[in-house]
Amino acid sequence: MSHCPSTAPDKVSLKEKFALFHEQWQGKVVAEMNGMYVKLARLEGEFLWHSHDKEDELFFVVEGELTMRFEDRDVSVRPGELIVVPRGVRHMPVCPAEAKVMLIEPKATVNTGNEESERRVEPGWI
Repeated sequence: MSHCPSTAPDKVSLKEKFALFHEQWQGKVVAEMNGMYVKLARLEGEFLWHSHDKEDELFFVVEGELTMRFEDRDVSVRPGELIVVPRGVRHMPVCPAEAKVMLIEPKATVNTGNEESERRVEPGWI
């Protein structure tokens, strides 16, 4: 079953979609375009150091604050701001308190990148 409408699409309410889940670090797909997923995620605490060989990732902070750790510095990303992590760059997302984040990335992107981890998840649609 395809999630792509054959007629004019409806809008996506981020507020309504965020209300449908509370799991941390598990991106939920809310839209698809040009081979890319638009995902929403609730993030709190530290993730893990990883990189993606073939994909760039865009993190847009909707609520809260995200610190993107890189090997040489940390970048604070606040509501209404975004950061693009280029392919091949090791990074670790950190959120001291819960942050609501929208990600835009190729459909093939694995959340843990090149790292094998129990935190690896397949994104589901909401």
